[in-house]
Amino acid sequence: MQRPSGGDIPALMASLRSTPDYEIPSGCFDEVFDEDGEPRPHVTSLIASLQRLGPDALAAAGRRRDTIFMQQGITFEVAGSDGERRDRAWPLDLVPRVLTAVEWTAIKRGLAQRIRALNAFVDDVYHAHEIVRAGIVPWSLVVSRPSFARPVHGVRAPGGVYCHVSGCDLVRGGDGRWRVLEDNVRTPSGISYVLENRLAMTRLMPELFAGLRVRAVDHYPMLLLDALRSVAPAADGDPNIVVWTPGPLNAAYFEHAFLARQMGVELVEASDLVVRDAVCYMRTTAGLQRVHTIYRRLDDDFIDPLEFRPDSLLGVPGLVRAYRAGTVAIANAIGTGVADDKAIYHYVPEMIRFYLGEEPILDNVPTYLLSDEAVRREVLTRIGELVIKPTSESGGKGVFIGPQASAAERDRQARLIESQPDRFIAQELVHLSTAPTETGDGRLKPRHVDLRPFAVFGEEIRIVPGGLTRVALQEGSMIVNSSQGGGSKDTWVLDDGTVGDLAPGTLPAHRPPRLPDVRYGGWHGQAQQQQQMGRPDAGPWMLPPRAERSPGILKRSLRRPEAGRG
Repeated sequence: MQRPSGGDIPALMASLRSTPDYEIPSGCFDEVFDEDGEPRPHVTSLIASLQRLGPDALAAAGRRRDTIFMQQGITFEVAGSDGERRDRAWPLDLVPRVLTAVEWTAIKRGLAQRIRALNAFVDDVYHAHEIVRAGIVPWSLVVSRPSFARPVHGVRAPGGVYCHVSGCDLVRGGDGRWRVLEDNVRTPSGISYVLENRLAMTRLMPELFAGLRVRAVDHYPMLLLDALRSVAPAADGDPNIVVWTPGPLNAAYFEHAFLARQMGVELVEASDLVVRDAVCYMRTTAGLQRVHTIYRRLDDDFIDPLEFRPDSLLGVPGLVRAYRAGTVAIANAIGTGVADDKAIYHYVPEMIRFYLGEEPILDNVPTYLLSDEAVRREVLTRIGELVIKPTSESGGKGVFIGPQASAAERDRQARLIESQPDRFIAQELVHLSTAPTETGDGRLKPRHVDLRPFAVFGEEIRIVPGGLTRVALQEGSMIVNSSQGGGSKDTWVLDDGTVGDLAPGTLPAHRPPRLPDVRYGGWHGQAQQQQQMGRPDAGPWMLPPRAERSPGILKRSLRRPEAGRG
């Protein structure tokens, strides 16, 4: 694609560069314009298409989008100013974000590396605790995380895969470099909106695809279904897969129903499932039907009232017992939340070095643990410059942005930190990159964006090209979460003819082989016997005696399970 000459640059975008209406915030990287105000080469075709379309047609397409989304139930639940929760049309901005094939290759390699390390960490903290013994991650930190699941300590997930679906949040700072802002390996949401965004764009804005080869994303449901089948216990015929939803009142219910429909599997609630003799079944009009893999979309605390919250009405009694017995696979595995706690995030680069023997491809945002008194004092002196986050929250809840806070808000946050330092982390403020965003009247203005790519870990790690670009619709805001009023963009990865979504070299060397009739779940005999005998040192929250670290990850993986007792 040739770059147009200066006289061919569309008037719409040229005017954006030269007027206050499109003023890129100081210190920010813009996805469309470079530091000289010129369009980046890979978006010149898109710019020309937007100019031909014009503001009026863009605004009209936005109105059609909202009508269609509401009619089809493509909605997201948000709280209104009166406290009432209402459905609104999924907020899709009709100006896509475009990534080159080269930068996408670097992103997917970095994500695959990170997911391998996080998966190894989850396995380690519920078994051998080698990263703890090596003095890298404190055991007191691990065991104090609300998402550390004691009931599954000693239980190995089928196939050695815990993080079946991952959605790491990436940001691009003022220097143009990509960094990981957060890891999401519990029940990451948003992939259905990626697929619906692309479908909507092809119908509402087909003109924008002219002259561009954009990688497809509609194969995700089959990638997910293959991954869920790959970890299913041995079955006569095809394994029975279900998507487990908390119910229609859940904010992401549309996604649950969408994925079940796209994969051709049943959407179930707790009342549809029952456990008999440590085997999970689904109630049907023809009787009980065994379930082999559950793609669950609710948190650990609500899964089984016999093991977690006893007041949960959303759970299935005995499900954890079936999981321990290895008769059912659960994706993502119970207990994976310990890996995406914001305090644990601080240690991910060291995890990559420890488990993989590699240097991180994608950097963390500089992060400070406030449990350290010296660090806490330094953070409190700079609270007006930093971002403070609760360690165990998600969806942008409780995030404090120092530069945007008043003096009273800074004082209140400082008191919270002093009273509960373990509950918070501090991060350097990243000036999120900006992208042209339609403001409702066909005009384009810069708004801050991030990116949540989705990876599926089955036989290998596959990453859907692009992902969910989330955009802060309010001017100056850097809170992009949909639950906090943010929107989204279709993310286009340009196709240069190279390999698509498979990230080369992503298979973990320590993964157990997939064999028929082998149960990977189940407590090993010695630990189970100690639990039953009531040994005071046998609880999963007790740190085992210190031992020497094994020479390598492959050697560690081949030891008998008894050697990794926690």
